Amino acid sequence: MGVSHISNRSERQPHRWSRRGLLGALGVAPAAAALTACSGSAGASEGAAKASAKSAPSAAAKKPVVSVTPADGTRKAGFSSPVEVTVTDGTLASVKVTGNDGSTLAGSLDDARTKWTSERNPYSGTKYTVTATPVGASAQTASFTTRSPGETFVGYFTPEAGSTSGVGMPVSINFTHAVKDRAAVQKAITVTAEPAVEVVGHWFSDTRLDFRPETYWAAGTKITLSLRLKDVQGTDGVYGVQQKDVTFHIGREQISTVDLSSKEMTVRRAGQTIATYPVSGGNAQHTTWSGIMVISERFRQTRMESSTVGLGDEYDISDVPHAQRLTTSGTFVHGNYWASTSVFGHQNTSHGCVGLHDAKGASDSSVDGYKFYESSMLGDVVIVKNSGERTVDPANGLNGWNLSWAEWKAGSAV
Repeated sequence: MGVSHISNRSERQPHRWSRRGLLGALGVAPAAAALTACSGSAGASEGAAKASAKSAPSAAAKKPVVSVTPADGTRKAGFSSPVEVTVTDGTLASVKVTGNDGSTLAGSLDDARTKWTSERNPYSGTKYTVTATPVGASAQTASFTTRSPGETFVGYFTPEAGSTSGVGMPVSINFTHAVKDRAAVQKAITVTAEPAVEVVGHWFSDTRLDFRPETYWAAGTKITLSLRLKDVQGTDGVYGVQQKDVTFHIGREQISTVDLSSKEMTVRRAGQTIATYPVSGGNAQHTTWSGIMVISERFRQTRMESSTVGLGDEYDISDVPHAQRLTTSGTFVHGNYWASTSVFGHQNTSHGCVGLHDAKGASDSSVDGYKFYESSMLGDVVIVKNSGERTVDPANGLNGWNLSWAEWKAGSAV
């Protein structure tokens, strides 16, 4: 109303405005316009905000997003790092990782429950399915496949699974590929005993690792070899493949001592003497190794050729009876039917082996060679003394008992 009145008056009396009246009129009109404009803008803004709140989701309503490493769909993923599952805009209730080989990967969540990490690495050549469930949301899945290793190695072990051996039998492992990272490989192999005793590994070479306790195994011991070599990198680009447990047992204790000065062998079982046999050892030109040796192979009859041990054509006997190997280099304790019975207990005439009187054909149970063979088993200890020869190399056969405990432990990589 005021504005209209001002406009009408201006038309009738254009020359009668005073300066004060003009300023007053100008001052009122902008003030009214500003108030009107301010009131209208506030109302519009409030309405827009309410409309926006109804149409857009709030931050609290965002859906959790799960990410997996290796990424979903990866076909040749690495297997040298753990699996990781993370979530944004939420927390994890559970994570399950299953391989197509039936294995599962256990893992743990961090304190914030936004990241899950597997306890070990995934296996090579395996497809994994990851099922992650965020709190208050549906499960989300992803899958990936790990690549296969380019080159592999295995360890062949002695004794055989399920076998029973004498108290001197070490656990000996020979690898098909030279091992560069001895610590990694040794950590993946454990040998445990019941009753419990400390068992330590010793590397004889890049391809051989033996395990033994400080003294001979107790009779009746159960031994478990655990191989966790799958995907362990033994050397650059070469990975293990074994993932298994095997057990073997120790039988009764039998320790035989061969004295080549008196030319007699004394057999003791559980500390009691059960037999004595006259023997013949290596002659002055072919002395018998001295030291502690372990029976590693047994043959009711076998062929022995001098050419195989670097002695030319000195002998070739096709049917040596009751032969039991003591060294890799060719030392045996065996029956002898070709020498006179007067030799045994009186002369050392062999090319380095320990001989007992025996009969051709290995079937005469009355002779010493037969009797000793029947009383023995793989892993039995045979100690040779007064032979005139130095102590056998501990790596020559299963003869690590010739090392002191300190020397043995010094050969461990862990």
